[in-house]
Amino acid sequence: MIIITFLGTGTSQGIPVIGSQHPVCLSENPKDKRLRSSVLVQWNNLNYVIDCGPDFRQQMLRASCQNLDGILFTHEHADHTSGIDDIRPFFFRQGDTPIYASDRVVADLKRRFSYIFKTDDKYPGTPSVDIHTIRKNNVFLLGGKRVVPIEVIHGQLPVMGFRIDNFCYLTDVKTIEKDELNKLKDCDVLVLNALRIEPHYSHLNLEEALQMVDLLKPKRTYLTHISHLLGFHEELSKQLPENVFLAYDNLKIQSI
Repeated sequence: MIIITFLGTGTSQGIPVIGSQHPVCLSENPKDKRLRSSVLVQWNNLNYVIDCGPDFRQQMLRASCQNLDGILFTHEHADHTSGIDDIRPFFFRQGDTPIYASDRVVADLKRRFSYIFKTDDKYPGTPSVDIHTIRKNNVFLLGGKRVVPIEVIHGQLPVMGFRIDNFCYLTDVKTIEKDELNKLKDCDVLVLNALRIEPHYSHLNLEEALQMVDLLKPKRTYLTHISHLLGFHEELSKQLPENVFLAYDNLKIQSI
């Protein structure tokens, strides 16, 4: 059994967007207020986070997360990585934080957060990480569970999704090649991005996301990485097919 907590379900600007007068940004419904996309995945008293964006500190406090066993990175964009400095409290208590990412993402993190990756003359209080490089065709183990990397395409950028048991997490998807689609068959829970109603050059819109759900036929699907342009949570939820749901911040679900 895996427990999944949606730490954030918003796109790169979050909802509300700073300065926006869009009706969704003005909504008082807590389900229309979205931090940047991330999930906490738990089993056997282990805590793993997929992505740590700029809201990471707030998300960890809100989830009352006391320990962190590792971070899996989907890709290097700021809304998925820029909270990495806030691993410091975990580092102070637990030592180097394991991170799991492709060579390209590790190289980008080293460039942008060079002080974290220094091996000598580090400033006291700077966190350190334990790097685990992942590749799309190499299954790896986390806490006794097999993790299957799934490469998806975000515009022209390869992005990693992950399958842990029968839980599959994909974000920033536009297209998926056939070999990678095969890794998603027969899943219990699929998390998939659905940015907005109108088409987008590097993200699935709602229609495309629902077409992918129809192709893969998971038992349950939760849509995430949502912008205000998708509409109000309550209104859109009523229009979705059976067993397809809009995720929202703090939602907690289970996967077998």
